[in-house]
Amino acid sequence: MMALRAVAALLLLLGCVTARADVPGRFDYWLLSLSWSPQYCADRTRDPQCERQYGFVVHGLWPQNEQGYPEDCGRGDAVGDELVERMLPLMPSAKLIQHEWRTHGICSGMSQNDYFLTIERAYRNIGIPETYRDPTRYLSTSAQDIRRRFMEANRGLRAEDISLQCAGRYLKEVRLCFDRDFRFRACGEDLEDRCRDQIVLRPSR
Repeated sequence: MMALRAVAALLLLLGCVTARADVPGRFDYWLLSLSWSPQYCADRTRDPQCERQYGFVVHGLWPQNEQGYPEDCGRGDAVGDELVERMLPLMPSAKLIQHEWRTHGICSGMSQNDYFLTIERAYRNIGIPETYRDPTRYLSTSAQDIRRRFMEANRGLRAEDISLQCAGRYLKEVRLCFDRDFRFRACGEDLEDRCRDQIVLRPSR
């Protein structure tokens, strides 16, 4: 009896482990996370990303579910040096590129090359509002105004397709949601804003 209970407990444990693993390519929508580099670099002056004056850079392109997101989709090869170099203008950290592939890229079900090519296309199809391209001073604004400017710069983008992330009162990220065909769509209900009404953007230089 003791042996049977031990086997049953082991099978239950293995079942839980299996249940946590997600299937690559099985997700509901995409989230493109644009990081405001001056905020990231506010306390990371020794980071290679912070040696240059960036504005918005790509934090990642993430497969999302209506609730939560896929993870633990398997192990993949490290991103090759040539592909890393190609992505550095958009994702200015080799460590970030490797992390995003392991954590999110594998769950896309795409090859490495196709995944990063998709990131390039998604980013280059986004219009960055002129105000945020190279600010030389602190900008005081609001969540409503940031949304409005992004909607004006991107035809078809709606307020519900945008999620804002802040560190205190400082803008940290703008997140944009797309369907599987890269048309703007509403973000999942669990993707909440993390900003106050009044927001400050650090200058890019």
